[in-house]
Amino acid sequence: MADAIASLLVDVGKRDNEAGASILVVEAETGIGKSLAYLIPAALSSQRVIISTATLNLQDQLLKKDIPLVEKILGEDLAAICFKGRQNYLCLYRWYQYRSNPQLSLVDNPFIGKIDSWLKETEMGDRAELQWLHDKSSFWPKISSQSNQCLGGDCPESAGCFINRLRKNAGSARIIIVNHHLFFSDLALRKGGYGELLPRYESVIFDEAHHLENVATTFFGRSFSQYQLLDLLLDIERQAKLDLSPNQIDELLPTLSGLKQRTETFSHLFSKKTGRYALNEFVEKVGRESWKEEIELLSSGLKRLQKTLVLYDMHGEGWGGLARRAAELDDNLRSIGLFFENEQTKFVYWYEKRERSISLSATPIEVASELREHLYSSVQACVLTSATLSTGGNFTYLQQRLGLDDDTTFLQFGSPFNYSGRTMLYVPDSGFPEPASGDFYQKACEHILEILTLSKGRALILFTSFKGMDRVAEFLENRFDYPVLVQGTASRSSLLQNFREETHSVLLAVASFWEGVDVVGESLSCLIIDKLPFEVPSDPVIQARIQSINDEGGKPFFEFQVPRAILTLRQGTGRLMRSATDRGVIAIMDVRLFTKGYGKTFLKSLPSSPVTRDIADVKGFYK
Repeated sequence: MADAIASLLVDVGKRDNEAGASILVVEAETGIGKSLAYLIPAALSSQRVIISTATLNLQDQLLKKDIPLVEKILGEDLAAICFKGRQNYLCLYRWYQYRSNPQLSLVDNPFIGKIDSWLKETEMGDRAELQWLHDKSSFWPKISSQSNQCLGGDCPESAGCFINRLRKNAGSARIIIVNHHLFFSDLALRKGGYGELLPRYESVIFDEAHHLENVATTFFGRSFSQYQLLDLLLDIERQAKLDLSPNQIDELLPTLSGLKQRTETFSHLFSKKTGRYALNEFVEKVGRESWKEEIELLSSGLKRLQKTLVLYDMHGEGWGGLARRAAELDDNLRSIGLFFENEQTKFVYWYEKRERSISLSATPIEVASELREHLYSSVQACVLTSATLSTGGNFTYLQQRLGLDDDTTFLQFGSPFNYSGRTMLYVPDSGFPEPASGDFYQKACEHILEILTLSKGRALILFTSFKGMDRVAEFLENRFDYPVLVQGTASRSSLLQNFREETHSVLLAVASFWEGVDVVGESLSCLIIDKLPFEVPSDPVIQARIQSINDEGGKPFFEFQVPRAILTLRQGTGRLMRSATDRGVIAIMDVRLFTKGYGKTFLKSLPSSPVTRDIADVKGFYK
């Protein structure tokens, strides 16, 4: 793997810049050491290389563990820097605004002394340094650096700005570590001609590249939300208290309260049922003219607000930025809300109803063309790597979804771990019901309890829905002697810490726990999955992508839904073996692996564990 990446980076200097990127795709399963396999060639190249990851955990591993090791091996400083999303850094301007507010509550006061002390010693203003600050703290967003609130060169604190300091340091760095969201945010800025976040680079390496389509989808789309608008109004009120006289504030408040009321009226158009739904179906139900009238009313309120904010520009640095935010919100609202006038067939338009807010979105049906135009054409070399990129033993799905041409080089390296000697894959026998059956969860609960008794706990159980997780959690209560940990009852980090320390505990989880969980040793000796992780086909984006494949004469179930489920399943099963000394059983409670034709493709994509359908073999394994 290192050899292939080194060859790619060496060839970059010899290629015509107009030819587009040389692309290398490497699937390297757990245990290969892929971070070292790309860090060393990147360090030995004479280029500036971006390394983009999906998670902060991997960023921390690269910065604190892998890069120091490479520096020790090579005997030189790599000049590496980690560039996180702006919201991870304190904004000095917003902090001093907050600090000077005479109406600070007593609840917030304890933070002030701590931040003051921290600012005397911090180099980069990174919130990760604040161990005492809770992940979901409502305090941090009030003082963090947000792109839509940045005053740029007009900011009175620009000389000491942590983001500016970071950019300056990045300018002299050879290896810059970012996350996918920041990378595509920079790409979207360049695409729109609004400047850039990152310094110029020649090559990019995407680790955890199986996330690329979803992240790119976010940044090549548009959104308008009630939350964004209310957040803007709060920032305007805060700025007004700092810059304007009482009379000017009294003149401004009716505009703000009127727009807030208009937003509430707009949100009440939608039913109280939470979820994601197609916007066109909703508009047809309401009536185009009625809907258009509501959009125009909200839009005119935003236009009026923007004109008002421009008038206050002379009173302080922040008003121009607030006016730009109002204009951007209006532009997004009209672009998405009046979709039937745009005739943009490349996008799917949908809305999401949450408990207290509504959001509208325009999402590209496919990002392959966007990636070809804005990513592959802007770099000389591009490496995509992950433990899970292939489905059914090939890269066809990835190649189509990410717009990779036939010149792309694909490499596949299996895990060096001894799956055949240290693991077993168990699927219930043919008498077990399929997931669609009414008695599936009752039988699954009984079966899971039997397996957990054999494994003496020590198990991670992954679910495709909260409903399934809650059902099994309720069943295990009072039937099981070992601690049962359930997602939602505590933070992710504390649940994982308890799971590691309580060797015979059981952890029940959904969604984010399917990847990024790294528990080495006896505590994770059994991995149970309730069913094959097919996505809900009612999601409007999934529906649109299925329809698009249908329209082109394809077979969406086999070309799109099955590969996506396989990638998720591979991530899930990858939680078991995290080191060469790990061992255990993977149990999948879904007999469709044997009753359906596509089951063979799933099985072909799983680790080379011996397969059994006899619970006696599981008993023998643990003995």
